[in-house]
Amino acid sequence: MFNKTKNVRLGLLLILGVAVSGCNKEREMHTNLEHAEKNYWKGNYFVQETIKDIDLVTWTLKAKVDGKWGTFQLVDLPDDFVHWSVGRRLETLDRVRNNQPPSLSGPHNGMVASYGIRRKDSRFIINNAVKGMGYLPKPERVKELIKLLETTIDSSDEYKLNVLENLYKNVDQYFTRKGLVSLELYTNPRFETHTFLNEMENPAVSIVFLDIPSFEVRALARLLHPEDPSLSEYEKDIVKYANLIHSYFHGHFDRDFIAVIYFVVEVFDNTPRRGGLGKRVVPPLP
Repeated sequence: MFNKTKNVRLGLLLILGVAVSGCNKEREMHTNLEHAEKNYWKGNYFVQETIKDIDLVTWTLKAKVDGKWGTFQLVDLPDDFVHWSVGRRLETLDRVRNNQPPSLSGPHNGMVASYGIRRKDSRFIINNAVKGMGYLPKPERVKELIKLLETTIDSSDEYKLNVLENLYKNVDQYFTRKGLVSLELYTNPRFETHTFLNEMENPAVSIVFLDIPSFEVRALARLLHPEDPSLSEYEKDIVKYANLIHSYFHGHFDRDFIAVIYFVVEVFDNTPRRGGLGKRVVPPLP
């Protein structure tokens, strides 16, 4: 029988496919500096205007990067990345089952570097923050995954660990390699993270994963507010999925959080010594 201990609970918080920390109570504002000079809000929601024309058949989109619009071809995360990611996630499940604390390194915690606009509490436009990352459901499988989570969310921890294990072992069956998914937990009209502000203004980001091997994913961040009426059906499903997987072990929250799709444009192997030393692996070099 699965033994629920403090280490197990800690582990469950770290194996989910989205951000690991959060609260269902918005933090009190003590200053008015956690904003930019530019307002992105339309009442209680925002509409990201720097990404458009997302085509889930050709996997292309248009994005405004460094003030200029361009068309970007999305690419697959390479085999080495997927094998490393799945292997490390399965290791974490085994550690949890054996009442061992999980490692903070690995595929869950992506360090997101962004730039775009200055927040009032800083002289710089650059920012870096650790974000929980998970696999992005395929358009044709996302509703199935939502139903799976909804029908098993009240099951035992052991059962839910088995659900995650099955998804990881069949990752290419359920998830696309064209992106990763996360949550923006803290941003609201009264408080904006610098990551949020930068991604709204300039969606180009670099995501580094601390581990051996070490990968860097250069991506375009698509921010999805749950109340944005212009979201596509797939985007609405991703918001629902991301919040469900977050609640799978954290429990129910009284609101849905902002979801973020990190669409993959380039991947680099940053592994030292025997690795790529910062060499681009996707798309392949000429």
